[in-house]
Amino acid sequence: MSAEAQRGAVPPDHVPVMRDAMLSLLAPRDGGIYVDGTFGGGGWSRALLEAASCVVYGIDRDAAALRAGGALAARFEGRLVLLHGRFAEMATLLAPHRVNAVDGIALDLGLSSVQLDDGARGFSFRLDGPLDMRMDQDDHGPTAADLVNGETEDALAALIADFGEERRARAIARAIVAARADAPITRTGQLAAIVRRAAAGRSRRGIDPATRTFQALRIGVNDEIGEIERGLGEVERLLRPGGRVLVVSFHSLEDRPVKRFFRERSGHGHGQPNRHEPGSATKSPDPTFRLLTRRARRPDPVEVSGNPRARSARLRAAERTAAPPWQERLVA
Repeated sequence: MSAEAQRGAVPPDHVPVMRDAMLSLLAPRDGGIYVDGTFGGGGWSRALLEAASCVVYGIDRDAAALRAGGALAARFEGRLVLLHGRFAEMATLLAPHRVNAVDGIALDLGLSSVQLDDGARGFSFRLDGPLDMRMDQDDHGPTAADLVNGETEDALAALIADFGEERRARAIARAIVAARADAPITRTGQLAAIVRRAAAGRSRRGIDPATRTFQALRIGVNDEIGEIERGLGEVERLLRPGGRVLVVSFHSLEDRPVKRFFRERSGHGHGQPNRHEPGSATKSPDPTFRLLTRRARRPDPVEVSGNPRARSARLRAAERTAAPPWQERLVA
């Protein structure tokens, strides 16, 4: 791995997953203000900036990604503003720039390729490194090693089952607790070997048996599901009427809260009155979104052949209506 890759740099021609679909759905316009809530390698930001004479605020909790994006910000001087933080804090991050309404927001959930390919970050079970997994390494919160060595067997089993959807969660948790009794588990290679033994080899579809456990730990360390839920609330408050949001997720745990939020806020969720049972449900507030994708879109075969990591991507998009945010209506 090159020194640039280790510092979080990405090739200048880095192409993000489903870029063309993103541009088609967000439809960037001259003079518009857009938020790339997961800046990563900067591919989506660059695509927006090249498509229209607009301003993009690129947000990332990974400081390394923002440092690597400095060259892109210089290229689009005055039109790309990089902000360090979580996309769930969009409104707070944008406030100093006097931005309280935007025309479009893009969220590409999960890990970037740069993070996954850097063994020192501790995300990969294929590359040995410290068992970290924090997306923001300046954050003093717990690492994956802290969870693995500090949580009870019951807590580990629940985390692996809930966030990894791992059927052998109890056996894996038991194996982790037994192994750490001899010595702390501090390396990704150690943990991957423990999980593989506990899961009894490879799964039928050839997926490494450590995959789901590593996913669960990463989600737990970074509070990713809570981040998505809070971030969608920020989207609802920040988008101006007619503004659009697009979210790409890579597994069902990420996609589920996005799907639920869009369905509810577009008037297609539970809690809508049943015309066959008058009074069966309390009427929800007016819809704050109009669905642009009835079902999740998938990358086409050509993209998947060129980028195998795109195969699990699913994209959802919606357009903001003029209705007040639900939370404001409910509080009122």
